[in-house]
Amino acid sequence: MTTIDTHADSAAPAGAGLTTVAEWITTTDHKRIGRLYLGTAALTGVGSVTLAALLAFERIDAAKTTFKLGSLTQMFSLYRFGLTYLVMLPLVVGVALAVVPLQVGARAIAFPRLAALGFWAWLVGAALTVASLVGNGGPSGGNARFVDLFTLAAALCMAGLLASTLSLVATVLTTRVPGMNMRRVPLFSWSVLVMGLGLVVVLPIVIGLLLVVYVAHKYPSLSELSGNRALPQWVGFGFTQPTTILFAIPVLGLLADTVATATRSRLRPRGPLLAAVGLVGTAMFGAAVQAPVVIRAPFRDLSGGDRVSDLLPYALVHVLPLLGVFLAVALTVSALRTKPKVTAPLVFALLGALLVLLGTTASALFHIGDAGLTGTVFEEGVWLALVYGTVLGAMGAVAYWGPKLWGRSMPRGATLPLALVGFVGALLASVPMLIAGFADQPGAVFPAVGRGDSAVTFSYSGPHGLWNGLSFAGHVVVLVTVLAFVALALRSFLSGERVGDDPWDGGTLEWATTSPAPADNFAEILIVKSAEPLLDLKPSRSDA
Repeated sequence: MTTIDTHADSAAPAGAGLTTVAEWITTTDHKRIGRLYLGTAALTGVGSVTLAALLAFERIDAAKTTFKLGSLTQMFSLYRFGLTYLVMLPLVVGVALAVVPLQVGARAIAFPRLAALGFWAWLVGAALTVASLVGNGGPSGGNARFVDLFTLAAALCMAGLLASTLSLVATVLTTRVPGMNMRRVPLFSWSVLVMGLGLVVVLPIVIGLLLVVYVAHKYPSLSELSGNRALPQWVGFGFTQPTTILFAIPVLGLLADTVATATRSRLRPRGPLLAAVGLVGTAMFGAAVQAPVVIRAPFRDLSGGDRVSDLLPYALVHVLPLLGVFLAVALTVSALRTKPKVTAPLVFALLGALLVLLGTTASALFHIGDAGLTGTVFEEGVWLALVYGTVLGAMGAVAYWGPKLWGRSMPRGATLPLALVGFVGALLASVPMLIAGFADQPGAVFPAVGRGDSAVTFSYSGPHGLWNGLSFAGHVVVLVTVLAFVALALRSFLSGERVGDDPWDGGTLEWATTSPAPADNFAEILIVKSAEPLLDLKPSRSDA
């Protein structure tokens, strides 16, 4: 273990005037890189949730279509790609970049230029991906050149996220302050490490397959993977469960940190909490096999050997992550019996974690063949619960650590209701899709080639207009919540009330430096003796 003493930005004068655009473009300060991710993901989030609402509105009346059939496949592809890789994962990475080095006591992030390069690669890849889909490319696209562009741009976008994630993993492993062994790593940083290690396994597989599909599409005589049908067939696992469960793991760490702060105590038992979060990381093995890990139907007709060959991989990929999420939430929530101080970050984190638990549970059900949910919108409901649970968690993280990044706080009275409204919207968007899945409403990660209308023109007994109408309302509520939160955050962090260095009376190292945190984070290298080093300095709380 080592401690990084400085970074490229530290040479700039501490009292420099207004920050220029060039300084932001060339920055290697992890706090600025994190905020770049957060700001850009907020913009793409508004666009992606708006698109989600439009597609939900399109499905209310299954007898007719509002949009041109030729554009629906690209709209669904942008909807899936946008919420997954332009919103969900970059929000998590942005928060982690801004906070993790502070939590582990580092004066800079490991490989800061790699983290900065990751952001710009992601941003360029995101812009090219959107352009390719607008140009009739992507999965099920009809323009060969834009199909190729989508494949390469998506690979670049994921490579950027992977680069920033590698910096985070290296930071937790190598830049911790003296005395902070792995058992003393803050729970949010631990959850980021678990997610990061999973992404180091998953994202290279997805990127490699995208490049293989590109070569096969460009030179169809070399492979059987030619045609745009190969995209959803070979890389679809990167946009669905259990891969997206990995992206949501830091929500569990945020919940643990905010509960510890709200209850003014040390979370116990710490070992089982670390193990529970680690269990969720086993979801990465689902991506490693590059195919759905399911219990085949009818299960009762399988031989004993076939049952075992189905149950063991299913338990590894689906049951263990579900068990991990359940234990992490249960162990953390059990600490709330001590009458915590109710804060907006705590409510955001708790509701986000409950959505992640819902999504993980429903994902395990979806992969049981006898449930008969394959090919239905049930999968979309699972995915939406995970995505919107992560979005709520990211909002809670901004409200919680915003004072450390900007030196100002968001008002509790205005922020707390947004958590409740956003949670209701997320439930309305996802749960009706789960119900419609049991009614066999068709759905897919990406629409089939030439069948973009199949996702919006369907027929089944039951009030399909009701389920899709509720989902539309849910997306609209989430959109309003995102817009209101962004507006409130901008107003609060630009001109809101200034706060002290430790506004939450926290126990981890990020609250030991000034607010906003300086370029080099800490004036000196700290030494810790416990997982909550600041509590050691507060005798009245040390044994709480």
